[in-house]
Amino acid sequence: MPWVNEDLCVGCSVCVDDCPVGAITLKDDQKAIINEDECIRCGRCHDVCPQEAVRHDSERIPQEVEANIKKTKELLKHFETPDQQQSFLERMIRYFKKEQKVAGLTIDQLTAIKANLGNG
Repeated sequence: MPWVNEDLCVGCSVCVDDCPVGAITLKDDQKAIINEDECIRCGRCHDVCPQEAVRHDSERIPQEVEANIKKTKELLKHFETPDQQQSFLERMIRYFKKEQKVAGLTIDQLTAIKANLGNG
């Protein structure tokens, strides 16, 4: 999902005006924010931003990984013994493997839909 780099955003509202579903607003500090639930991922905001403040979500991968690790480490504190901690970490690994599998299968199905669009 696109996101706004607040350091680059000057609050010009070009993206707000161009968003076809109204998913972008200006916060009190006049920085744009994209509502993830309303965004249709059309990419128009990215294309029209004169400051290149609207960024691709792939740029956030390192921060998302870091957040996952931080949260896991915080949760790890709830387990006292090394065995409990090991069991918890195994559950977290299974969780992320499941997320990885869901993403992979979703990509496969979307790729199939994309390939069939011109054949319909």
